[in-house]
Amino acid sequence: MKYIASFILIFTVVNLVGQTDIYKKKNYEKSYIELDSMLSDLKPYDLKRAVFIVENAYAENQYNYFKFKTRIIELAALTTLFADANKDNFIYNEDDKENILLHASLFNLITDSVTLKSEGDTYYHLPFTYDFKDFDGTENWGSMFVTKLLKSKKGNCHSLPFLYKILADELGIESNLALAPNHIYLKNKSKKTGMYNTELTSASFPIDAWLMASGYIHLNAIRNGLYMEALNNKQTLALCMIDLAQGYQRKFNTNDEFIVKCCETALEHFPNYINALLLKASNIKNQLDVYVKNNSVTHLSEIFYIPKAKELFSQYETLIMKIHELGYRKMPNKMYMEWLLDLRENEEKYSNKKINTNFNSNN
Repeated sequence: MKYIASFILIFTVVNLVGQTDIYKKKNYEKSYIELDSMLSDLKPYDLKRAVFIVENAYAENQYNYFKFKTRIIELAALTTLFADANKDNFIYNEDDKENILLHASLFNLITDSVTLKSEGDTYYHLPFTYDFKDFDGTENWGSMFVTKLLKSKKGNCHSLPFLYKILADELGIESNLALAPNHIYLKNKSKKTGMYNTELTSASFPIDAWLMASGYIHLNAIRNGLYMEALNNKQTLALCMIDLAQGYQRKFNTNDEFIVKCCETALEHFPNYINALLLKASNIKNQLDVYVKNNSVTHLSEIFYIPKAKELFSQYETLIMKIHELGYRKMPNKMYMEWLLDLRENEEKYSNKKINTNFNSNN
């Protein structure tokens, strides 16, 4: 009886865990459907909603969208308030002055301490800062989240530019995410300077030469739109779709069809999105590893006698060749951190001298 009771207890626990995973995966399916609806124009584009549902799926539906949306509205209102308070000190003579004033105000709000006075009240807003502790979400995938950034005031090259883009959308001003190896930054535009880079990890406006200085941006990668291209809204949503897939992979430690579905949907709207291509390749490789293990393969040539393994190997080989031909080169984390620090230490060398967000000089 003791063994039967133990068996029943173990079976019950396993069954409950299985049911819990099913519930968690349903959250991911719901998030996928909503993202896909935005990509398919069945629902209007809404980046703050897209980012929230991706992060909420990983958080097992514990976040509150009303609170998240309210915080975004508050930050947008503070930006507008700051712009109104400083508009007389903002010297800019082009007809897009109102938009550039908002960009400058938003940049200051995110990167610097801000004091505002309105109707007798004084507001103090501290800057968001770069989190060096877990900059790539290795220890905790939640480190990549905008929700974490809003709560802790610490973020990384994923959450900081996403927050800027969300707030720019809220303010009705154009802003575009852009990619570099292991990195996301912003491309904004003014009539006076044209397109310019905005880097929130160091609160600066680096020229393209800094991006190239990493040594990991192959010319083909630029030609093929892997890096340094201003992303449109559909491409930005494709980034969210892969964030959803990566969170799913981390949550369930699996490589099932959900990840494949996310990759294929993202690539439909952003064919050369490198993270989608890499995740798809990784997924195929993991499936191949399972076939190799289950069939006790000891030599590569044996794969070709297993039809499914042969098919997977062919898919993997084709995808890896495509990734290489597109110009992708893996950038080690150590090199990435040195690259970021190079901008901090040599800001004068890489800074775009035409851009200035101070409110007491010509912009």
